[in-house]
Amino acid sequence: MKLLMAGDVGATKTSLALYSKVRGLRDPIARSTFPSASYETFEDLTNEFLAQSDARVACMVLGVAGPVEGGTARITNLTWVIDTDLLSSISGAGRIHLLNDLEAVALGIPLLGEADLYVLNKGQPSEHGPMAIIAPGTGLGEAYLTWDGSRYRAHASEGGHSDFAPRDLKEMALLEYLLGRYEHVSYERICSGSGIPNIYAFLKDKGYHKEPAWLAEELSKTSDPTVVIRETAQDSQRTCDLCRETLKMFVSILGAETGNLALKLLPTGGIYLGGGISPRIIEMLENGMFLNAFLSKGRLSRILNRIPISVILNTDIGLLGAAGFGMDIMNT
Repeated sequence: MKLLMAGDVGATKTSLALYSKVRGLRDPIARSTFPSASYETFEDLTNEFLAQSDARVACMVLGVAGPVEGGTARITNLTWVIDTDLLSSISGAGRIHLLNDLEAVALGIPLLGEADLYVLNKGQPSEHGPMAIIAPGTGLGEAYLTWDGSRYRAHASEGGHSDFAPRDLKEMALLEYLLGRYEHVSYERICSGSGIPNIYAFLKDKGYHKEPAWLAEELSKTSDPTVVIRETAQDSQRTCDLCRETLKMFVSILGAETGNLALKLLPTGGIYLGGGISPRIIEMLENGMFLNAFLSKGRLSRILNRIPISVILNTDIGLLGAAGFGMDIMNT
């Protein structure tokens, strides 16, 4: 039986799955998730996965967290370089396609059901209108979909690396602070898993809020301060103004950049918030800060209010989108 191998390849984790035409997209034959940084190369990880199933792969489609150039891709926040020729020799797959990870996420959106989404703004969706995706995870991904007359087609971008534009004096101070650390300050330096500690450090170092001793000790013991900051900010038992204000600033700036994306694309079919962070902070996203920042675009606020906004709850959407793309290829 000819099988499809699909993957969602990120700097933090990589999910791989095997699919058959008979069982379809919702019932993979095998599926595994790996900590990406634990492997020297993507080929090492692929070998381990395929050895577990002893499968014959006819086609492979990978959504990768980084720019795709021809048959190669470099993972933005990892040292991996993925090469289709090398993968073909390892797996035996005759057809291998690399997609930007947000392109894969975009391809998965038409495959989602109501249970896969949490609506932030109902809006007034237009049939077959363009759709946009913004996804704060390890980095900040952005992509969009357009209707070609019979189906939606996905388009990748590197919009998360566009220049951060502060909207008030506090955000100007944040930009100045980050320019002391980085040559280029993009939205990804703020609206991402790697950006949350940047906001936290700014608010602490500039004296906006004090860091509690118990939190400093907790942060010293973890390899992922983002999780600690995010969870503490939403903890009803332990109050920490520094963490709370960090997440509020993150949400507000994310809302502003989502509004920027909406102005550029006019996604009347809807905007979708993906990535690993969005579904974990829904309470913060729906308390008004996000939408206020999204809509604060002067004369065009009225137009943006019509755009539907939803959080993607399905954490496998990148894998689903890559698999859907692969099934289409195998059917041609």
